[in-house]
Amino acid sequence: MRTTTRPRILFLCCLLSAAWTVVQPANPALRIASPADGAYVTGPTRLVAVFDPPAASRRVTQVTFYADTRQVCVITRPPFACDWDAGDEVVEHQIRATATLRGGGRLTANVRTKALEHAESVLVDVVQVTAVVTDRDGRFVKGLKQEDFTIYEDGRPQPITNFASEDIPLEMVAALDVSSSMEGALPKVKDSATRFLGGLRPEDQVTLLSFNDNIFTLARRETDQAERARAISRMAPWGGTALHDVIIRAADLLGRQAGRRSIVLFSDGDDQSSIAPLDAAIARTEGSDATIYAIGQGRATEDKQLQALMRQIAARSGGRAFFSDKDDELDGIFEEILEDLRNQYLLGYPAPSSNRDGKWHDIKVEVDGGKHKVRAREGYRLTNNTTQGAS
Repeated sequence: MRTTTRPRILFLCCLLSAAWTVVQPANPALRIASPADGAYVTGPTRLVAVFDPPAASRRVTQVTFYADTRQVCVITRPPFACDWDAGDEVVEHQIRATATLRGGGRLTANVRTKALEHAESVLVDVVQVTAVVTDRDGRFVKGLKQEDFTIYEDGRPQPITNFASEDIPLEMVAALDVSSSMEGALPKVKDSATRFLGGLRPEDQVTLLSFNDNIFTLARRETDQAERARAISRMAPWGGTALHDVIIRAADLLGRQAGRRSIVLFSDGDDQSSIAPLDAAIARTEGSDATIYAIGQGRATEDKQLQALMRQIAARSGGRAFFSDKDDELDGIFEEILEDLRNQYLLGYPAPSSNRDGKWHDIKVEVDGGKHKVRAREGYRLTNNTTQGAS
């Protein structure tokens, strides 16, 4: 009996050990997604921590950020992000994140930002450019490196100092038109907007606005998706349309933060109530590095003049304009925008001049000597009223 029992007991122990090895979860990897290692930062800066795999963030009880050994913030639920003021000068900073895991254990990650050399100290403005690259058949081109890109400003090549292609933090303002002219289209807009925002990543930051004669903040960027959906469902149409004003407000809300910035507008484009003129709204987008996506509803699906306006605003920023009030087409539009957002490259270079004279500076981005098609912002202006844009 002894000779037969011992092998069975040993075999059972081995099975239990193997099973424990399989089910025991491995520690996730912690990474600081913003700011990027080696980036130049100044002013308000977004600190963002992400985990690999993303689902592992559920095992995290808190994330603490430190800047130059000083504690900045403690976050206890996703998204693990907060704001920090990097100061007026572009100097070196050490950013550290620590994550505490449920059941014990701790993860750490570090990045170091760069300082401008003395000779470059006047170039405190860093121009950010978000680029989408496609091949001749319209397919997204992935896996490109910094050396594959060339940026020209006013026809002259610029040194690329910032580059990111994966897990780039997204800061978005979504603005929904709730004016009386949207009454017929609003039910579809509400459903479409809810589906669209539900397709974003949990770590993406979204501020939700509605607008008519006035602008209302429905949900701030820390709000979860369920609360955003409830806020959208409560919207009702009334009043006029202040499209110019909401574009300016959205650009101001995005501030000067490292990472991707985007504005998504749901509107019929029929502005009747803005305090700001159209020229002021366009000038504000030219001083912003946010990519604008305009989704025309209601009258904008038929009015060629409104369509031209929305296309102009979107194209200037490197974004796109769409026009449809059909449910099946809207779903395709939102998927196109989400795919755009998932396949963006973020580039940055020091502005050749800090002279805020309001002059327009052309930007052109090439990949592999013009081999692929690139959609990016067409240029920028530096003015005394610019709070970002050449960030």
